[in-house]
Amino acid sequence: MSDQLKLIIYIKNMLSDLIYINSIIATELIKVNENLAAQRHGEDFLEESTCIPEHQQLSNHIVKIIDKYNKAQNDVQRKEDLKKHVLKHD
Repeated sequence: MSDQLKLIIYIKNMLSDLIYINSIIATELIKVNENLAAQRHGEDFLEESTCIPEHQQLSNHIVKIIDKYNKAQNDVQRKEDLKKHVLKHD
């Protein structure tokens, strides 16, 4: 295998990892935001706002990005872990 091909594969794997890590950060920040809003304004505020469904939609978009860019066989388990955690996170 040529050095250039090794470098391309390395960069592809690194980008895949970074996308995954950033997806975790993004989805957890959404939950932090919801928790802070609930603490500041009360649970009723969140229940009456459109934030929860909008945040769920954003989380769905993030999971779709993971599906789009994490195609390798070894990515399957971590995609499933993220989906399980994010889409059922309360």
